[in-house]
Amino acid sequence: MTIGVSYNADIDQTKAVLMDVLLANDKVMQTPAPFVGVLEMGDSSVNFAVRPHCDPKDYWDVFFSVNEELKKALDRNAISIPFPQRDVHLIQA
Repeated sequence: MTIGVSYNADIDQTKAVLMDVLLANDKVMQTPAPFVGVLEMGDSSVNFAVRPHCDPKDYWDVFFSVNEELKKALDRNAISIPFPQRDVHLIQA
C-alpha cells in the first residue's frame, strides 16, 4: 500500500500512526512484522510504503479495513492527505 501525506506532516508521527493501525488489526500478522517506511518524495506528497502481512484468505479483508482505518487515523491526528491541484491564471488581452 502507498499512503501519501502532506510535506508539512511530521514523519515520525505519521509512521507511528500508520504502524498503530497495522498493529491494531487482528488479521495483520506480527511475524513477519508489518512495515512502514518513507517510499519517496512525490510531486505533492511524502509517500509511505505500508506493508501489512496476512493470511492469503484474509487479503481483501485486510486490504479494505486497513485502508479505511489508515484514513480515519490520519484524520484523527490532523495529518493531511494532499491531492493534485492546478492553478489557472486567466489573463485578459
